[in-house]
Amino acid sequence: MGDITSDPAGGRDFRAALGRYATGVTVVTALGSRGPVGITANSFTSVSIDPPLVLWCPARSSARFQAFAEAPFYAIHVLAADQLELCRRFARAGGDFDGLDTGTTPDGLPLLPGCLARFDCAAHAAHDGGDHAILVGRVLRAAMRPGEPLLFWGGRYGDFLHHD
Repeated sequence: MGDITSDPAGGRDFRAALGRYATGVTVVTALGSRGPVGITANSFTSVSIDPPLVLWCPARSSARFQAFAEAPFYAIHVLAADQLELCRRFARAGGDFDGLDTGTTPDGLPLLPGCLARFDCAAHAAHDGGDHAILVGRVLRAAMRPGEPLLFWGGRYGDFLHHD
């Protein structure tokens, strides 16, 4: 089996190679100047246990970028395998909370129902990440429930048994 290598500056092959890495899927919520905002993101990872830090990377090209870059608090929701529609909703439109039975976190952020885990964060640091920003949040509290995750791999969504 021959390996394919290319110059990452070309973009397409670099993106395809990144797609070989499976990730979970999150929706990050915050309060923007026009009210609640959400965005689907798969660029989420832990940074530190002590202090508890996580990071995620919103695209600078997103119309929602400024709301998240300026947010003092945000909540990162880890999606369950049956939440593909929620994933798609916030990939398309960040203010579309219509019909969702949302609660609020202790910090007043939109709380999405049925997620596998939620990390309530205070903005800790922001770093340049090229066409994205690297936002580091200090976890104030975390919640979780049992279940299977929604996964993203090779440009498709699925779980351990099924794929879209």
